[in-house]
Amino acid sequence: MTTMLQLENVSRHFGGLKVLQDVNLDIPQGGIFGLIGPNGAGKTTVFNLITGLLPPTGGTIRFQGEALAGRKPHQITQAGIARTFQNIRLFKEMSLLDNVIVGMHRHLRYGPAGLLLSLGGYRAEERRARDRARELLSWVRLDHKADDTADNLSYGEQRKLELARALATEPKLLLLDEPVAGMNASEKTELMREIENIKARGYTIFMIEHDMRFVMGLCEEIAVLNFGRIIARGGPEQIRNDPQVIEAYLGREDDDATTPEESA
Repeated sequence: MTTMLQLENVSRHFGGLKVLQDVNLDIPQGGIFGLIGPNGAGKTTVFNLITGLLPPTGGTIRFQGEALAGRKPHQITQAGIARTFQNIRLFKEMSLLDNVIVGMHRHLRYGPAGLLLSLGGYRAEERRARDRARELLSWVRLDHKADDTADNLSYGEQRKLELARALATEPKLLLLDEPVAGMNASEKTELMREIENIKARGYTIFMIEHDMRFVMGLCEEIAVLNFGRIIARGGPEQIRNDPQVIEAYLGREDDDATTPEESA
């Protein structure tokens, strides 16, 4: 199976605190891969390193064989990696349609003159962008609210809008950071189905999630991070029965330590 993303001996230190230590991880193309672990294990730090928000202290991150070292976040997005965040980051006063179009900015070909003068090329490009935005909203079943403002959505719908906006960047790899945080059971079931449909359209998905039922029901493969190290990797059943995982995470629900970066 083709490897899409590879972390080789990746470390990240905050002063004397070793948040990640020699993490080796490869994400296969075309599947849904999960990363789990106690609070403070370093999961969000992994995503921040992949997307260029933080530089690694050591090691190499490769995307489709190309090293990401030194690339800025927008360049990593251009390379084909998109991300959602634990904390929803929408333009609440804008329509759903415009929120999604914002995610398309690197693909739009019209410049400031076209925007100001409403030239023909701009109008045609705008139509294409709106058509694509409505299509992406339909993938998460929000197209019927395309012209509503984002602040009128329920929490679960805001999560889905953020997913549609990430897809608007036309990624090859989609990073989902706690995608069902704050959702009720029916919203989680809906989103699980929609993520499966997105995968079926050819996307590779890498997610962090605390909801074990969601992770076990959706991911083909899961890695477990504890105190900055990968301690297990395998299918859901293998992870569920791994003694180290039970000790470090599944058997303990009182872990509340956080790293400086993850608690920010």
